[in-house]
Amino acid sequence: MGPGVQNLAFNIESLHSAYANELSPADVVGECFRRLDAVGDPGIFLHLMDKVTVEVEAAALGAFDPVAKPLWGVPFVIKDNIDAAGVPTTAACPDFAYVAEKDSFVVAALRAAGALLIGKTNLDQFATGLVGVRTPYPVPKNAIDPTIVPGGSSSGSAVAVSHGIVSFALGTDTAGSGRVPAALNNIVGLKPSLGALSNSGVVPACRSLDTISIFALCVEDAYRAFQSAAAYDECDSYARAVATPDLGVAPKSFVVGVPNQASLEFFGDATQAASYSTALQSITAMGGEVVEMDFQPFYDIAQMLYGGVWVAERFAAIEAMLKNTPESVHPTTRKVIEIATKFDAVDTFKSLYHLQDLKRSIAPALADVDFLCVPTVPTFATVDDLRADPIGPNSRLGTYTNFVNLLDMCGIAVPMEGRQDGRPGSITLLAPFGQDVDIAEIARALHQQSGALMGATGWAVPMSPSPPAEVREGEIAIAVVGAHMSGLPLNFELTRLGARFLRTDKTSGDYRLFSLPGGPPTRPGLIRVENGAAIDLEVWGLPLTAFGTFMAGIPQPLGIGTLTLANGSHVKGFVCEQCATKDAKDVTHFGGWRSFLSNNSKSSNKLMES
Repeated sequence: MGPGVQNLAFNIESLHSAYANELSPADVVGECFRRLDAVGDPGIFLHLMDKVTVEVEAAALGAFDPVAKPLWGVPFVIKDNIDAAGVPTTAACPDFAYVAEKDSFVVAALRAAGALLIGKTNLDQFATGLVGVRTPYPVPKNAIDPTIVPGGSSSGSAVAVSHGIVSFALGTDTAGSGRVPAALNNIVGLKPSLGALSNSGVVPACRSLDTISIFALCVEDAYRAFQSAAAYDECDSYARAVATPDLGVAPKSFVVGVPNQASLEFFGDATQAASYSTALQSITAMGGEVVEMDFQPFYDIAQMLYGGVWVAERFAAIEAMLKNTPESVHPTTRKVIEIATKFDAVDTFKSLYHLQDLKRSIAPALADVDFLCVPTVPTFATVDDLRADPIGPNSRLGTYTNFVNLLDMCGIAVPMEGRQDGRPGSITLLAPFGQDVDIAEIARALHQQSGALMGATGWAVPMSPSPPAEVREGEIAIAVVGAHMSGLPLNFELTRLGARFLRTDKTSGDYRLFSLPGGPPTRPGLIRVENGAAIDLEVWGLPLTAFGTFMAGIPQPLGIGTLTLANGSHVKGFVCEQCATKDAKDVTHFGGWRSFLSNNSKSSNKLMES
């Protein structure tokens, strides 16, 4: 085994840096197995790949090439309801087991990107549960605190990542199984937009609401695996195309919806309440505007997932077994799923109507925010709690997760500063379909600032600088120089149309800036002259579909023209008719609107003091 591999952090950046310096992928494969032995938990895996076979696969990768294969030599595991060629798929039910003929669509994509499959992990049987103890096999131990449950249903996947045995893992998420185990094991859990990752080769739970999810030690790794896996699958009837651009910088301002005090639920866990409050302070410090919302309609939707007709999808997935050999199914799993027999077709349509009514009732509140931020879990559950009550603690863990797929939202659970009692802190960011990259950008910034370590490893979160954000396909870059800048009075006119902050910049030295009469708010006018100065600005990416709406709200004497930047490039941005500057105040010497406002504020304060 190569020197230093035992101390090597298994995040992708560290691995690829070591590979570039001649580390062998065979050494990494050996280290995966060594770490598993050192952990000594027989409940994590239901099947391990043959070590020699994985080493042969690693050798077949050829020369190190992270461009052609972005996951070159990166070890991963998969939940055992996802197929891998030639390997049993059990869904944690021995009598259900079969040997898969081929890799699932997502596993094939990850292997094509250079990732190395190490094994298949334990789960709540048939992916039914959020606790991780509903399995006929040994129960995986929580990597942070063995007295609390590991979280389900993707228990083994989360525990393997938290211990640093592998870099990332696949779970599945219907009710929160890609987020709850992440929170309980201090790792990242990325739940993609429904349809972004193919379900071909996945044992269904609720087929219309299922998605493969990704656990990782940091946001960048989860998102990189997501990019490699998110190819459109024509054979999956529920597949949808989702854009996966590279991560950019987090926006400087955004609006986040949170439960109001009347609907915030922690089931008496004051330590968890304090942890969530601290997390919201971090969001505010980043530029987030927190807006409280009544979450009762979300809870009503959450209750429908297990307490209503959608449980019939779980029944349909294993109908033959429930009818012919019910004793093969875990007693708690059977109790949960057999609720489906109480419902009929009329109940189904009534539930669909009720769901639509609830969606309509929350639509106005959702339209006023960029995303939601909730505690990933409202409280913790111990293994002893589940022995005493197999149902209640599981239901509580799903408080902030069960409604998400019914609302067609994407989400990412991200570790935050640890709780006062040493248990991990975690929040989940939620956004409408297709906004996976937007919440991942914010999650990465939060994780890097949190002070949390990665999983149970003791490794620090990588602090590599965020790459400059670039305009994406379907967007237009817009430069703003005044009241539309981050945190200023008209910035909402950009953010409500889905604009993203890209960067700060400067004009060339050919401009003058004026404070125009009128207001509020006070607005600037930028004109081009022969002898001017460089003026500070911000560049935002505005969806092309919203450009007309934005333009329609720009009053005379302002307009959108083409600005020359300090580096000689050009960008569309705010300009002013020169005649409007006749009665305006020239503020060019301040170098930018923020500097002018700051100086103006200080002058006003001095006058008031005198």
